[in-house]
Amino acid sequence: MQPQSVSDKKLVKQYMSGNESSLQVLINRHKDKVFTSIMFTVKDTYLAEDIFQDTFVKVVDTLRAGRYREEDKFLPWVLRIAHNLCIDHFRRGKRMPMVTTGDGFDIFDVLKFSDTNAQEKMIHEQTAERVRTLVNSLPEEQKQVLVLRHYSDMSFKEISDMTGVSINTALGRMRYALINLRKMMVEKNITI
Repeated sequence: MQPQSVSDKKLVKQYMSGNESSLQVLINRHKDKVFTSIMFTVKDTYLAEDIFQDTFVKVVDTLRAGRYREEDKFLPWVLRIAHNLCIDHFRRGKRMPMVTTGDGFDIFDVLKFSDTNAQEKMIHEQTAERVRTLVNSLPEEQKQVLVLRHYSDMSFKEISDMTGVSINTALGRMRYALINLRKMMVEKNITI
């Protein structure tokens, strides 16, 4: 059986039974989503790599100790661990993250501008910065769902599992986030 076709649940059981390669399959399967969600929160590649490693150290420790009880929710469980480690980092530093990104992938690249000249590039950057500011002003729950959906490319089911709310609540938060963004864009005369 190909490792790609084996469920997360079965891979976890195989790992807990001593098959070390099963953990590598799980990590490879989910590393992009986990790292992206960490990177979005901390906005620092080196710190994100450290938290990513710490996340999987906790995963391994929990699995080896036999304390894993999530069953079919491996990815949301790992994302929750990563999110908690990010929060712990900011609590230790007594600072909270901003929604803007530095060097890495940018959620606002989805604006699909054509960078044919310097003026258009400058307009694109200014618009993206305005949209970032608007996203920052959204209520935290709406901002979280918007970022997880568009930046981390998570499904509403995954967002629901990670945030501990129903799918309908996650959908509602996304709807209100988009409504509020449109309203603020009209008020501030921002066009995309």
